[in-house]
Amino acid sequence: MPAEAENRHVVSQPLQVSRDARILLKGHKPKILWFTGLSGSGKSTIANALEKSLNEAGVHTYMLDGDNIRTGLNSDLGFSDADRVENIRRVAEVAKLMADAGLVVVVSFISPFEADRQMARSLMREGEFVEVFIDTPLEECVKRDPKGLYRKALAGEIKEFTGISSPYEPPANPDIRLVTRSAGPQALARQVIDFLNLKA
Repeated sequence: MPAEAENRHVVSQPLQVSRDARILLKGHKPKILWFTGLSGSGKSTIANALEKSLNEAGVHTYMLDGDNIRTGLNSDLGFSDADRVENIRRVAEVAKLMADAGLVVVVSFISPFEADRQMARSLMREGEFVEVFIDTPLEECVKRDPKGLYRKALAGEIKEFTGISSPYEPPANPDIRLVTRSAGPQALARQVIDFLNLKA
């Protein structure tokens, strides 16, 4: 039986602890900080610096990193366009649950397609989704190549690699644009913190 047919028999379970109660316990508003950018742009480095600063300030956080998620939850997915879409759909649903728990969720995924990022935004409550574009030119990412992936992609050893053989659609109007060639990770993380209003 198709999943759609089986799902019509699913009935949502009412919960006794409300979203507002969880937020009150945390003492701050939930947020989804969605970092997008090319491989090697600096997403994870800045996201890690941001989460560390928030954690030290007493903010309840969790970081969802693309590579880490692909070793577990999304280990069954490849890098076709369809798999990339499903990759983002799953992590967006996880981030939504974490926001419901009252957390500030730092999501670091290439998330190359604008439609998928908009889908993720649509799942969240008004004002909770913050798109952070790590604006690093492709040539700079290729130059950095911290994992040696661009070298392999340019040699044809990796198929469907974002920015080389698969497209990346940069955000036209991100909530925050971080230009990595103008400042270091700590300063860029501070720009995100300055943007936020986490007071519950």
